[in-house]
Amino acid sequence: MHQIDNEQFSIISAQVRVLSPVPAVNPFQDASMGPFNTFGLSIVTLQDEDGNIGEAPVFSSYINILEKCFLPILFHNHHILYRDLYPMLYWSIRNEGFRGQASALLGQLDMALYDLAARRKRLPLYRYLNADRNYVNMYGSGGGTNYTYKELEAEITCFLEKGVDTIKMKVGKDFGTKMAEDAERVKFVRRLLGKEIKLALDANQIWTYQEALKFADLVEGENIAWLEEPIHSAAYVEIEQLCKRSAIKIAYGESERSAKMFPALVNAGVGHLQPVPTLLGSMQEWMAVRDLALRSSAAFTSGGYTLFTASLMTTAPEHWQVEYLHSIMYRLNDYFAVYPSWNNGRFVLPEIEGLPLRIDWDYCIAKNKIIMSWNWTRKKIAAYTPTVTM
Repeated sequence: MHQIDNEQFSIISAQVRVLSPVPAVNPFQDASMGPFNTFGLSIVTLQDEDGNIGEAPVFSSYINILEKCFLPILFHNHHILYRDLYPMLYWSIRNEGFRGQASALLGQLDMALYDLAARRKRLPLYRYLNADRNYVNMYGSGGGTNYTYKELEAEITCFLEKGVDTIKMKVGKDFGTKMAEDAERVKFVRRLLGKEIKLALDANQIWTYQEALKFADLVEGENIAWLEEPIHSAAYVEIEQLCKRSAIKIAYGESERSAKMFPALVNAGVGHLQPVPTLLGSMQEWMAVRDLALRSSAAFTSGGYTLFTASLMTTAPEHWQVEYLHSIMYRLNDYFAVYPSWNNGRFVLPEIEGLPLRIDWDYCIAKNKIIMSWNWTRKKIAAYTPTVTM
């Protein structure tokens, strides 16, 4: 039983606002996508009949799912307990599938509901989740495949100055065709880090099974903490074969949209789980993966929108880390009036109600940073037939 299960919700309005993309600290490319010159943020705001609000990052490309599946349920069920509300929302996307963006969108709405519930209780979300600390350890993520050696060194220096003890870099340059160059870049970074700092690698699914084995052999002597998504995330048979043969711990999970897939990853031999809360179907699904990692003694990290994820990571063992992709996320801080501070390899959460951030909407409006918005009320959404009514 979770505290939120007995919370009542009576949502009267919803809003989605798309903020103008911010420039990357350094244009960033990985094995199969990029370069990312900018990075964006969209926010969903839910309001209840007492004026309480909850906010969370949201995919703004799936407004039709919001309107047809979720909002009719939210608006046409008054004073409904969360334990009754969430199953309605969940099953409303049955025909959309539980492994795609509809499931992720549900998880984003769920985060907004948690934020609203915690604000209503006048508690920081980490306290609402019964965590006993207000900080999380983090690891520095970056090392774009397009970075020069000088740019790699500058980013690593930034991370080390902030007390980071783990750094992850991208490999698989030019769609995986520059494996020898990847290996040399890994060796260069290892020399910069020395022996004490952990080094992880992320291939973004670009290689075949045989190619991944070859690369693992090339860098095996560099003391790699984990190799992330070296082959396609849906290739479970090959993932199992790779886990059996690789001397490096294999990590998966960021591409999953349902917690129900993670036991199969563990059974395949994946030793490092990486759920993203805003990509799974609910906050409790993320917690289920957390608990699975504890039971199976798997390593665990979590990323996505780092500063939003931080609250959940306070409920995990202290040595588990949240990912921070500094290059493309740092300048999002311009949009926050309050946000976690970063020092000594940790994010320290502010003692504010709900999630540990506040969008500075006054700034966004004054500077014309809202480039698109949608607004819904009970009256406006009445044109849609609710999936279930109470």
